[in-house]
Amino acid sequence: MMLPERPDLPAAKSALRAAAADLRRRARRALGAEEGGRRLALLAERLAGPWPPGTVVAGYWPMGDEIDPVPLMTRLAALGFALALPAVAGHGRPLIFRRWRPGGDLAPGLHGTNHPPETAEPVVPRVVLVPLLAFDRWGRRLGYGGGYYDRTLEGLRADAQVDAIGLAFSAQQVPLVPHDGHDQHLDRVATEMGLMDMETP
Repeated sequence: MMLPERPDLPAAKSALRAAAADLRRRARRALGAEEGGRRLALLAERLAGPWPPGTVVAGYWPMGDEIDPVPLMTRLAALGFALALPAVAGHGRPLIFRRWRPGGDLAPGLHGTNHPPETAEPVVPRVVLVPLLAFDRWGRRLGYGGGYYDRTLEGLRADAQVDAIGLAFSAQQVPLVPHDGHDQHLDRVATEMGLMDMETP
């Protein structure tokens, strides 16, 4: 059963979003768009260690100042993993995932997203690479406020084991992300500095 949301939680998250967006913008500017993606791609073998070839890994198409996951996804595909990208099915609904290959067609979606066309095969991922604004050492994630990844991960985890791996610049780590029972945790976080296991609260 989900806990009721604390009355101060939306305000706390909103304040952190503004600060975290600025941190991410500065980190991307300092490191460079291509370099961040290149460093993530170097983690592919370590990241994929626990999964057998053919495992479906859902990434995302980057927007704005997000660290670029495409080089990492391209490397995972070369290692034999199947890829998918999410599509927004509608407000308040979980994301759906469609099979994608590097260089494959994309269609514009809601909220400025890009995803495979509706003709692409729907799949259920075993691993989800998650964009974010901020994270803490316990795997708590601050997203954009729509709740799409929280709803999606909750549904996937109700049916099977799913690894959620946040992708971020290291500068996006904060001491504490405001949270409650609605928020889904990250199992690991990959940054340009390496792969982080999350601590138990």
